[in-house]
Amino acid sequence: MLPEHFNDDEKLYRAVLPLSYFWEEDGNGELRLSSAALRDSNGLSVDRGYYRSDSEVKDSMRQRLKGQIISFEVQDCRSVQAHVLYKPSSNRYHSEVHGGEDKVILSNFQRKKLAEKAKVLK
Repeated sequence: MLPEHFNDDEKLYRAVLPLSYFWEEDGNGELRLSSAALRDSNGLSVDRGYYRSDSEVKDSMRQRLKGQIISFEVQDCRSVQAHVLYKPSSNRYHSEVHGGEDKVILSNFQRKKLAEKAKVLK
C-alpha cells in the first residue's frame, strides 16, 4: 500500500481511448485531449505515478488498458480545486480525481483546465 498523501509534483496517468470526441485538432494538425475524455460519473480513474518513470507507468498501464496514455500533475488538480484520492484495488496505484470534497464529477471548467495541462506520452 502507498501513502494516501500526494505531493504536488506527483504525476497522474489516464488511458484515453481513440474515440473522436476525446481528441481535438489544435490547428497545427496535432491532436490534443478534449475535456470530454476527463468526464467520469464515478470519479476520474487514474494511476498515480508515485515517482515511477513515464515508460514504466506506460508499460504497466498498456498491459491492462487500451488507448493513449496521458499525464498531468497533482498540482494541476489542486489549482482547479479538484481532489485527488488514493483508491487502491487490485491495482495498487489506482486513484481518483473528484470535482470537490463532496462532488465526484469534475466541472466543465476543471476538465477544460486539466485537458490543457495534460501531456500525451509518446
